Amino acid sequence: MTESLPLTGEMIAVMLILGLTIFLFVSEVVRVDVAAISIMVLLGLTSLVPGYSGLVPLEHLFEGYSSNAVISIIAVMIIGAGLDKTGVMSQVAGKILKYGGEAEGRVISVISVTVGVISSFMQNIGAAALFLPVVSRIARRGNLPISRLLMPMGFCAILGGTITMVGSSPLILLNDLIESSNSTLPPGTVPMDTFSLFSVTPIGLVLLAGGVLYFVVLGRVVLPVVKDKPQESGSTLQYFREVYGIQGDVYEARVGRESPLIGGTISDIEEAGRDGWIVAVRNRGEIRVAPRGDTELDAGTELAIMGRWGAVEDFCNANGLELKRRTEIFTEVLSATAAGIAEVVIPPDSGFIGKTLKDVSLRQRYGATALAVFRVNEVLDVDLGDLQMQAGDTLVLHGRWRDFARFSNNRDVAVVTDMPRDDTRPEKLAFAVFAFSLALGLILFSDIRLSLALMTGAAFMILSGVLRIEEAYQSIGWQSVFLLASLIPLGLAVEVTGTAAWIAQQTLTLLGDVPLWVLQAALAVLATIFTLLMSNVGATVLLVPLAINIAIGVGANPAVFALTVALATSNSFLIPTHQVNALIMGPGGYHVKDFIRAGGVMTVLFLVVVIGMLNLVF
Repeated sequence: MTESLPLTGEMIAVMLILGLTIFLFVSEVVRVDVAAISIMVLLGLTSLVPGYSGLVPLEHLFEGYSSNAVISIIAVMIIGAGLDKTGVMSQVAGKILKYGGEAEGRVISVISVTVGVISSFMQNIGAAALFLPVVSRIARRGNLPISRLLMPMGFCAILGGTITMVGSSPLILLNDLIESSNSTLPPGTVPMDTFSLFSVTPIGLVLLAGGVLYFVVLGRVVLPVVKDKPQESGSTLQYFREVYGIQGDVYEARVGRESPLIGGTISDIEEAGRDGWIVAVRNRGEIRVAPRGDTELDAGTELAIMGRWGAVEDFCNANGLELKRRTEIFTEVLSATAAGIAEVVIPPDSGFIGKTLKDVSLRQRYGATALAVFRVNEVLDVDLGDLQMQAGDTLVLHGRWRDFARFSNNRDVAVVTDMPRDDTRPEKLAFAVFAFSLALGLILFSDIRLSLALMTGAAFMILSGVLRIEEAYQSIGWQSVFLLASLIPLGLAVEVTGTAAWIAQQTLTLLGDVPLWVLQAALAVLATIFTLLMSNVGATVLLVPLAINIAIGVGANPAVFALTVALATSNSFLIPTHQVNALIMGPGGYHVKDFIRAGGVMTVLFLVVVIGMLNLVF
């Protein structure tokens, strides 16, 4: 970049759209995927300007939806779901319990390494979600505070995503961005080579090892012990009694002929709050667990009420209900092997966010009764039907295990409780392992595109019966897919209009003559800041073109500078904006200050390792 680039109207327009994108991501006026789709549409509409073809050629506007990166991410999600469906994660939990023992440092090491390795071949949010019930079981059996285990697990899931080029969305996207940038390089510039599957492995392994060592050595100092959400000690019912104040005894009652409840509905009597929950009904010969709120009560209707004996007795006496001390009608459907209490977490990309429990028809669609909601450090148990759900909320639900199985296939929630499952297919384990090995072998030993190799493994998962096609569709995080696909045109606009080159030139002029590692460090810090404010995909799309142009301007390797950005967008430990951090915040009972304390040192450690290893390896 020897010649000074003039600032054009196209560049100004692109920078205004960039500013709008950042504003929408940071403010969360709309969901991030909706924001990305809107930006893509806006880029396309610039072609309506008379005599102008638009900031992005219309024939390239929707190419993101068929891009190598998007197809690869879809395939990785399906492969991960297939491995989970075979019950392999339960086997992993057993191995961890066997070799981890009860020493906190040893358990943290085994969990963190295991999650990190698994996260290297699937989306880190998927690995973290799969391990939530595993960690819960380990904490329960080892009598360890779950707050001491979940943060190392979550952080190492993020770190594990840097071990391979398919472990995180930014790294999957990187090769596509490099190929796109090759078409816009200045004349005489050597095209950049793309990265192979294990190009980043040395860096990722050192990052993971550093993270594990950090928590083993300093864990007792930086990790909180959450007092207001104690770990389970004993039975499940005891755990929910200690944490949420939920009394887990179930009693039967019959609506008497003179009861004032006759003609009313379940919703009319659920004002009892902690005094009791209607978890099942037999009405007109039909037994229903988690009955709908509009279920009418007749004389002779049988109710299963969960609560404290004294409170339930008072309620029955006041409303003309004949109370029994033991269950008879509901014994089978509400037995410990058939039903129980489970915790589910609302992840950051959940479609439930902003909706109430009534809106999602929790009872009707999922057969679950809401007992309480844990939000940060507060237990909510009043007027739950009208409570708007937020990311990180932990819902405490009662229902049948077979009904809860539907939650396991629902991307809107993550099941924390380790519960009996009858929907796993252990007999398909060999097929799942073969599908994974097939995809990996094609990546390593053939020249076909990454997307085709991964989709081959995903297709085999479906064809061999490991997953049904409906389950494959449900396993896909469509928000992430649309976010990524819709942002790709923005990155193209930054490149083709010369905006990235102009910003790079101004940056180099401002910094002056500094060592290359200083420029890398500055890019890494900038990427870290961006990824704390917006999605890591968005940060990668915006900064990779800038990094490439800065590298060209100083005569450095542009591919390495692009890789610096793609790795640094995984440096998301300070605040719970990353999907993994948001996922573990509720179950771990964490506060923002806990992430700042534990994530502060991790952030610096990450930057030092990345810059050092990049200069050592490349």
